[in-house]
Order: sequence, then structure tokens, then C-alpha cells
Amino acid sequence: MKRKSQLFLALFFSLIFLTMSGFTVVGHRGDPSKYPEETIQSDNAAFKSGADYVELDLRLSADGVIVISHDDDLFRVTHTHAIVTQNNWRALSQLTYDNGEHVMSLSQLFSYYKNKPNAKFVLETKIDHSVDPSYELEEKIAETISKYHMQKRVMIHSFSAASLFKLRELMPDAYLILIVGSLKRMNFSNLPQINAVNVSSDVIQNHSWLIHWLHLLDKQVYVWAEMDESPQLWHWLINKNVDGVVTNFPATGFKYKLAKENTRKYDIHRTGIYFGKDKTPIMMNPYVRIMQKRFVYPGQKLNVMYGVRVHDHLYYQIAEKTFISAEFVNLDLTEKDIMPYENKQLIAKPGKMVRLYYYPDNQSQGTKVLPADQIFKIINFNGSPKSMWLYTQLGWVKAKDVLFYGFFDNHDFQEYNRLPRMSRYTNIALLVFQQPVPVTPSYTKLVKQTGKIIYQF
Repeated sequence: MKRKSQLFLALFFSLIFLTMSGFTVVGHRGDPSKYPEETIQSDNAAFKSGADYVELDLRLSADGVIVISHDDDLFRVTHTHAIVTQNNWRALSQLTYDNGEHVMSLSQLFSYYKNKPNAKFVLETKIDHSVDPSYELEEKIAETISKYHMQKRVMIHSFSAASLFKLRELMPDAYLILIVGSLKRMNFSNLPQINAVNVSSDVIQNHSWLIHWLHLLDKQVYVWAEMDESPQLWHWLINKNVDGVVTNFPATGFKYKLAKENTRKYDIHRTGIYFGKDKTPIMMNPYVRIMQKRFVYPGQKLNVMYGVRVHDHLYYQIAEKTFISAEFVNLDLTEKDIMPYENKQLIAKPGKMVRLYYYPDNQSQGTKVLPADQIFKIINFNGSPKSMWLYTQLGWVKAKDVLFYGFFDNHDFQEYNRLPRMSRYTNIALLVFQQPVPVTPSYTKLVKQTGKIIYQF
């Protein structure tokens, strides 16, 4: 009887652990909503936003160097048509992303992060062995991981079961994940070779029994949702026992991880700038918001120690018993980034429904939209150079959804052109050129003009 009671308690507490524990947050290609994908800047942003791992894609150059790139053609990210598999590494390494970083090799990535033990990676092999029968990519991945002693800091996933089988042979202790977009991909020939399955959110929502079934087989379950930050999906996911989420929005994934863990306070330890136009009082704590007779002033640099979420609003702790709303505190934008856009206006893109948000956060979408054909002053900014938020008298909007209005002189365009390519928004409303209306001169003016003409015969 006593043994049954102990077993019941063990089962009870294990169920609590499964329900209440968090999940692994994987930044898909880094933090692509903020910075160019698969760059150091993007990877660092993902880790700073709370990602446990960063996911990156691997291909082989023509001369056998492992290149980090999702696409075989680099035009989308570098604006230059260059096929990874058809070019040597020397040529590929000269290409740059919008933030000025060069295309990177796996060796360069590991070299940069080798002394940063908290930086961990999910590596995807981009290969189709029905087209390329060689296993050079897998062999070089195993060799590079061993060279930089990254065995305990990487997981490898792939759509190719053959690629994972070869990696199991080369690295018997590797953590391998099969990516699947349909139930047909999972069978008892490939499941014994892997540690986890990375399932599309569509499949997992339609077949939620998969989570329990894979756990019974001692396989972990990761979920990927391409370019999706739907609150409905996140709320659904955190109420399931998934082990990890691969997301383009690692900060959102981290927010829901904290919610599942019932955690409200988390480390930040970064320098921020207060972008508010007026001084704002600080508070001793964000739970009972009693304002103090101390202030933060426009342009003031802040040491942001922690983030605290209260009633779905974010506050930053900037000193002992000192908190401020995070709404106008920028961690990724600088005054230089916003200079060309300050004192400008905005208007909704023609034919686009521009959503209004309560805060600069994709999860704070309201029910109202920005009225069409009306011009609004830009009051403030948040976000990052690539993913900027603009504050108006009606609320926050995304910069990509509107037209900037007011770039009408040379000085404005000079400031704009000084921005790095990543920070230059091209959605700018320009005035329609008006043809001057011809004016017929008066008789007196015509006589004066005629008198100045020198006739030559």
C-alpha cells in the first residue's frame, strides 16, 4: 500500500513538472525580425532576448567550406546573385548583409563563440542526398564540431533522414532532430536514430496526440511555426507539453516560457536609452506603482538590470528599488538610428489595414486600426533598426506598415543616406511633382523683356 502511495505521488509530481516546466526557446536563424538573419548581430540579439539556442543552416561551397546560409542563392540576403554550391569560399566571404557583416563559415561562428559557453546552436544540414550522394557536408560538420569542442553545445536537425543517419554514425552521442511537415515523415525506420522530432505547428495542432505518443517513445517534441507570432498559437502551445519551440521571435518565445514557468523577473543587464520626450518619474516597484520624486530624463542612458512583467506590461529595473516602464526605453535603437525619421509624419499605406498596438510588442495588438488618408505625427520610437515601432497619438504602429511623410529637403535625404542599409526604410511618401502653371506676362513686362533681346541679322 505504501509503495502504491509513493508511486502515485511520483506520478503526480511528474505530471506537475511536465505541465508547469518551461521549454527550450530556439531563435530561428537568430533574431531575424530585428537584424539580418544568420549574422553575429542577429545571433547575439537572440541570446540577449532569452533564446537557449540559435538555429542556423549549413551548406557546402564549391571548394568544400561549410557556409552558414538558408538559401543556396544569396541574393535575398546580400542583394547579389551567388550560388553557394557553385562558388568558392573566397568569393562568398566578400558578400555582405544589410548590417555590413560578411557571409560566415561554421568555423568563423565557432571561433567567435568558443569562449561563450552559454551560446548553443541547432545546426540544419541543407542537403538532398537523392541529388547529392556524397556525405562531405556531414563529415566536415563532425570534424568542425570536434575541432572546436562544441559537442555539448550543438544539436543537429534536418529534413534529410539520410543526413541524420550518417551523423549518427560519425557522432554516436550527437543530439539529432528530424524535421517533419507531415505524419508520413515519421516511421520506425528513422525514429530509433533520432532524439527528437521538430514538427510543424500545423501538424501538431491537428494531431496533438503526437506529443504524448512521441514522449512514450522517449522522443522530445519541438515545434516550428514559420514567421508566426500568433497569440492564439502561443497560448495553445504553452498548455501542451512541448519540449521546445523554434521561432522567428525569440523574445516572444522567452516571454511565454516565463509565463509557463510562472516567472516574472528575468536578467537583462544591458545599456538602454530613455527616448521619452519628457522626464518621467521612477517607481519603487512595478506592482504598486507609486511614483517617486526622482526622474529619468530624455536621452538618459540606463543600466537595465532586470525585466519584470506585471499585468502583461513590461517594466525595467534600473537600480535598487528603481523601476521604469519599458515602453520608451530602447535597448536596440540609438539616437543615430532614428535621426532621419524624427519630426516626420506617417500615413497608412494605401489599401493596407494598419493595426494599432498598446505597446511596441506584437502581442499587444488592439482592435483599432490607423485611419486611412490621415497624417499623424511620429511622437516616439522603439524596436530595432530593421523592425522599428512608431508611436502616434492613437498608439503604436509598425514602421513597415506605413509611409514616412515629410522627406522633402536635401538635409533629410543626406541624413537618411548616412544610415546603414539595414536602417533605411524605403516606404517613404514623396510629394507628387506639380508642373508649374504658365503665366502670360503683362504687356508692360513683355515690352521690358523684348527691349533686352539683342537681335542679330
